[in-house]
Amino acid sequence: MHSITDWLSRASGPAVYAVVFALVFCEDALFFGFVLPGETAAVLGGVVAGQHKVSVVWMAVLVVLAAVTGDSVGYEVGRRFGTRILDTKALRGHRDRTDRAQELIRRRGPAAVFLGRFIAFFRALMPALAGISRMPYRVFLLFNALGGLVWGTGFVLVGYFAGAAYQKVERTAGTAVAVVVAVAVVAAAVVWHLRRRRRERGGEEHTGPDGEAGPSREEKARR
Repeated sequence: MHSITDWLSRASGPAVYAVVFALVFCEDALFFGFVLPGETAAVLGGVVAGQHKVSVVWMAVLVVLAAVTGDSVGYEVGRRFGTRILDTKALRGHRDRTDRAQELIRRRGPAAVFLGRFIAFFRALMPALAGISRMPYRVFLLFNALGGLVWGTGFVLVGYFAGAAYQKVERTAGTAVAVVVAVAVVAAAVVWHLRRRRRERGGEEHTGPDGEAGPSREEKARR
């Protein structure tokens, strides 16, 4: 994820918009969310916007648009191919979660489309299941758009403010390190000065007023 962020931060504005849009769109349209969850792409887009490489407003608009259009394509795929898509290689190993998603859409109906937007696996599968169940597209589009609006805007803003906080923490950490180093240098200088004074005082004790060596501590003790 860090390498993707670095690449996006170096890319041009149009390239950043295009990559984030494609990742969010493909999550639902092509079940690409099993490789890279859509919220990861949305957060990365927000982080780059926090670095002032792109506009956070346009990033949020594009993420919401990609989520809604991607879901619409996923809905059409499910409506056209039916339950056959559940036997594909990508979904065959997720039978338990697929069954739970089907049960959710049977019990909750359109509300499952909205709720599924906030659960990674269900988000990639729910549009196709809505199409398989023959849910009216107008109903699907309404709840899909509401979910996409809340989800897309929310995750872009999370990335935006998290990126700003990271930069602030980074600057604070740099200042803290400088302060620690300065304190360490001052402390070392004070310790060195105190030790030097002690050595000088010790030398004065062994030297008389006329410069001759005075009695040592052991001699004083014997006396």
